[in-house]
Amino acid sequence: MTRETETPSPDPAAGAAAPAVSVIMPVLNEERYLRSSVRHILQQEYAGELEIVIALGPSEDRTDEIAAQLAAEDPRVRTVANPTGRTPAGLNAAIEASSHPVVVRVDGHGMLSPDYIATAVRLLEETGAANVGGVMHAEGENDWEHAVAAAMTSKIGVGNAAFHTGGQAGAAETVYLGVFRREVLEQQGGYNVEFIRAQDWELNYRIREAGGLVWFSPELRVSYRPRPSVRALAKQYRNYGRWRHVVARYHSGSINLRYLAPPAAVCAIAAGVVVGAAVTPWGFVVPGGYLAAVVAGSLPAGKGLPLKARAQIPVALATMHMSWGWGFLTSPRKLARKVIASRRPAPAPAAR
Repeated sequence: MTRETETPSPDPAAGAAAPAVSVIMPVLNEERYLRSSVRHILQQEYAGELEIVIALGPSEDRTDEIAAQLAAEDPRVRTVANPTGRTPAGLNAAIEASSHPVVVRVDGHGMLSPDYIATAVRLLEETGAANVGGVMHAEGENDWEHAVAAAMTSKIGVGNAAFHTGGQAGAAETVYLGVFRREVLEQQGGYNVEFIRAQDWELNYRIREAGGLVWFSPELRVSYRPRPSVRALAKQYRNYGRWRHVVARYHSGSINLRYLAPPAAVCAIAAGVVVGAAVTPWGFVVPGGYLAAVVAGSLPAGKGLPLKARAQIPVALATMHMSWGWGFLTSPRKLARKVIASRRPAPAPAAR
């Protein structure tokens, strides 16, 4: 993923032209939101040149048809193939097919706020960061999705992750999606295609290890549509936990207590149930205490929502916690060994 000429860093200083921007979108089965997501990009309040490259996985719905219509309607939109359907492979294909010095990642179910790109380009210049990102603002369209959105934006649901809950601007371990300097992506060789999930966290870890700055700002906001069912949410969070354990094995020392809380909760609850059933009813204090904590934590999270949505927040919270923890605990070592076998030499630290 190298080019013969070095791309310029963005410089939106007074009098300078706004740098051109490439938006990359890996999509698979996104017929429900793709058109709206692309519309939010094309309607950005940004003075610079803009292109959108959609990497098409092997969808089973009308995603390809919608993408073709979008490309026919606007010359700024084009598509590339992503035969594997894997997110990091699609991202790399779109990066390779794009050309501008600023690269913006957007998912097919993400809706950018109107000034997202302009703000991100300004922050790249002001902070000198390699990558900037903001808040993953979950928004539902029915009672269940409202419940999931509330769970995903509460500290009891996702801990102190600023890109979920908001917070002060500053250096971060990782950010949601990301707006990158192209030269940083090229230096890192793009996304690691072995990371089917957690590829953002893994790339940002490499950027930081090479001396680059990853910057979070609450000024940046992307509306996100939650998974539409308990089963889909459980699968999503099981994969999150599974691949976060792979990252921990791949990059030793990258784990912290926040990531260990869900697997610890799974183990404690399972032990409590076994002890309660086989030894003493006191064992049920542990799962009972967890249930009480989840119900209590859901009350402030559901403020302002309809009763049916509020009633489902504990289900969403427990699904997220237990699925993430189970995925972390059952992540196979052979998966980590396969990923570790693909390890590339660390790049030289970025010039400061």
